Amino acid sequence: MANSLESRELARTVVLCFLVALCEGFDIQAAGIAAAGLRHELHPSPQVLGYFFSAIGAGLFLGALIGGRTSDLVGRKPVFVASIAAFGLCCLLTSFAPDMLSLITTRFLAGLGLGGAMPNLIALATDASGPSHRSGSMAAAYVGLPLGGVVASVFVSALPLDSWRLVFQVGGIAPLVLVPLIIRYLPATRRQADHVPEANLRATAMQVLFGKGRSATTGLLWVAFFLIVLTLHLMLNWLPLLLMGRGLSGSYAVLSEAAFSVGAALTGLAVGTLLDSRWKRAAITVSVVALPAILLVTATCPPWAGLLMALAFLLGGSITSEQIIILAVIAARYDIASRGTATGAAVAVGRMGSLVGPLVAGMLLAAGRSPAQVMIGILPIVLVGGASVALLGWRNLAPSNVHGH
Repeated sequence: MANSLESRELARTVVLCFLVALCEGFDIQAAGIAAAGLRHELHPSPQVLGYFFSAIGAGLFLGALIGGRTSDLVGRKPVFVASIAAFGLCCLLTSFAPDMLSLITTRFLAGLGLGGAMPNLIALATDASGPSHRSGSMAAAYVGLPLGGVVASVFVSALPLDSWRLVFQVGGIAPLVLVPLIIRYLPATRRQADHVPEANLRATAMQVLFGKGRSATTGLLWVAFFLIVLTLHLMLNWLPLLLMGRGLSGSYAVLSEAAFSVGAALTGLAVGTLLDSRWKRAAITVSVVALPAILLVTATCPPWAGLLMALAFLLGGSITSEQIIILAVIAARYDIASRGTATGAAVAVGRMGSLVGPLVAGMLLAAGRSPAQVMIGILPIVLVGGASVALLGWRNLAPSNVHGH
């Protein structure tokens, strides 16, 4: 009976976290996909439009640091609920903003909420699972992010240009609808700090991250997450244009972006499941070897539409697989009392990578590199990131290194 109750609570937790991730994925893509209509109505300069795009990233960076640490001290559920309500409300307010200053302000505040929710949905799914299902549960929640981006793209494709505000209205209402469901159905959580002695409660965030022999692991986690998120956002922003440069038509290039996100979700879920099995080291090895290989093939293969679409699917899958491995290492290496802090810090570092990634591709193209040369040019970044992921996974995902609750 107890096992049945725990299973139902785990299922509810994972489903609710997945739905929040779906909303987050939608909202993160909202600015980019609404940009054409926004530009047509408000006529911002390129510089001001850049501030608008960057505002949510700045908020997400701060929100992840604050939300992750606070959840370790006061409990996941209250921080999770407050973060979701904040990003839903601020996204809704974005749809009514009369000018660019208001838009930038509301997007920054929405980013704070998004940042607070993201490490918590990962930590909640992880905390609710036993060691034998931890990575699979976390992956099932996390893959809502890329799927949310697909939903956003499909939704906008059916809207006229002047309906861009509707994107933010939908992006705001959906998480607000989830708030009462989360309050009602998400199992109550104690303060994560209640799991440790009072002396550990007084530990600072730096002691949590770098104490107890964790300095090397935390440093390597940050390097790996920075580089893999850099690669992810480089591809999210530039993949259609790079594939068009390789000879793919515009319509197929847009479909390739959807294939990239679907591949990210399906492969991420599969890898998360494998990390809970005896095949974990095989999954880690295949993931880190696959990404540079697929990138190289994409840069050099014949420009056949079907082949390039399939490669976009595999690119999304291999990049997300490495993210899942990093998050699984956090779950294994950091106990329940420090997991929110560690996840929030990693998400914040990854956000810096998301800002750098598109700039790298832009600089390479501005220097006269062809799309194929851009893909080959980022191979050193991918190789260093993959080596970091492999080292982390092999050292920290062995059964003897997995922490319990």
